[in-house]
Amino acid sequence: MKKIWIVLLIILGVIFILGSWFIKGLNTPVLLDEQVNASWAQVENQLQRRNDLIPNLVSTVKGYMEHERGTFERVTELRSQWAKAATTQQKIETANAMTNALSRLLLVAENYPELKANQNFLSLQAQLEGTENRVAVERMRYNETVKTFNAYRRTILGGFFCGMRGLNEARVYFEVSEAAKEVPKVSF
Repeated sequence: MKKIWIVLLIILGVIFILGSWFIKGLNTPVLLDEQVNASWAQVENQLQRRNDLIPNLVSTVKGYMEHERGTFERVTELRSQWAKAATTQQKIETANAMTNALSRLLLVAENYPELKANQNFLSLQAQLEGTENRVAVERMRYNETVKTFNAYRRTILGGFFCGMRGLNEARVYFEVSEAAKEVPKVSF
């Protein structure tokens, strides 16, 4: 009788361990997916901060450089595209294009000494640079969580558990566009 209890306890212990492992396996993809979602939300927060800051920068600079209308129109167009973007990929593409346009805007501003001396412009430029740094940090964090999720999804058991949770698709990295790798040129 004592042997039956020992065998029964061992079987129950094994069932408990396997059950715990299975539940943890089912929970892990959900937790990783939520980390990716939270990281993307932080990227969006910083991009929205940038979009809120842009009108102030543009209006300050616009007074000095009326003939640089194309740059302003592009920034304004991209700002509205960001609001209309429906998918993560569309938002990434719009954010990359905005980064390029803002780089051109800041380069153009460098050629206007009276603008560079304007306190409002200097303050907005510093805020924009700080925002760009925050965006870069949040992009990095987002990509790290995407890497963790995608790597887990590609493992044998991770793929199994992700499939059970309906999280089969790889998440998209926030990558720099080819155009962003080129140095912006400003000509007069």
